[in-house]
Amino acid sequence: MSRRDKLAGIFTDTSRELAAANLTGEGARVLAGPVRTMGLALDRMDEEARQLQQALSAGEKIVELDPALIDGSFIRDRLDGEMTATDELVTSIETNGQEVPILVRRHPEREGRYQVAYGHRRLRALRLLRRQVRAVVRDMTDDQLVVAQGIENSARKDLSYIERASFAGGLESHGFGREVIMQALSTDKTELSKLLSVAKTVPASIVKAIGAAPSAGRRRWMEIADRIADPKILGAVLKTIETPGFVALNSDDRFMAILAEVSRKQKPMPQARVWRSNTGAVTATIRTNGRAYTLSLKTGQEDEGFGAYISDRLDELYADWTAKQET
Repeated sequence: MSRRDKLAGIFTDTSRELAAANLTGEGARVLAGPVRTMGLALDRMDEEARQLQQALSAGEKIVELDPALIDGSFIRDRLDGEMTATDELVTSIETNGQEVPILVRRHPEREGRYQVAYGHRRLRALRLLRRQVRAVVRDMTDDQLVVAQGIENSARKDLSYIERASFAGGLESHGFGREVIMQALSTDKTELSKLLSVAKTVPASIVKAIGAAPSAGRRRWMEIADRIADPKILGAVLKTIETPGFVALNSDDRFMAILAEVSRKQKPMPQARVWRSNTGAVTATIRTNGRAYTLSLKTGQEDEGFGAYISDRLDELYADWTAKQET
């Protein structure tokens, strides 16, 4: 029997609806990523379903709340754009109602308000529709909230790689320990280290400009992170994201544009040096980019034939240089 079948079998009709917040409902379940991460995610889903069953047994109920009284989590986990009335989730709730409740806690700092553990997209949809929000109110610590938030994303529409990296980075910057972050992302130490490396290396301005980039995986994001360590490449990327055409692309295409930019062979910076004769009457500026050389002469009236002298002896100079190379 699969884990999902096992979970379905242990719930009554009422509790099954609530447990489905991590398994079904608006948005299809999509699991991706390394196999070891999938196993961890399924284990955490089992645990969350068990906790939800215990919560219902302890008397927690589904209540209706004013969406204006509900704040988002203190850690953002998605890079979604603005939701519109044509969004699939909005039309689904408008037609069928809110089938799955969200999970909230009483706001720890603002009296009379609530804070979402999971169900952010459903909350946004219901705000657009100007409808009350069906929710379960549970007492939770910060650790429990972010773990619940992460579990929902593993069980439903997966976060993209950069969303997972940004979520991990945000949790660490808020002081959460590695064990809590691993639970929230259903991952292990090795993968978490890579996620945090990308989060710390790729500037937030670039991440925001690209967006979720759902098709871009770990390898390509790490390639970008490695290459923008070069200040010249980072500068080129920052210029790219400011171009009008870049904003018009979808998120995956924006990512590919940046990947192409960092993969472009960078031209060496031109170098220049100045030569002066012992009398100071003649100066030469020599510029090179490694393949092309430009020689500019500036002479006084008495030395104005020096340029022609060099030009007339190019064959002789080249033969002399070639003989020295052979030697």
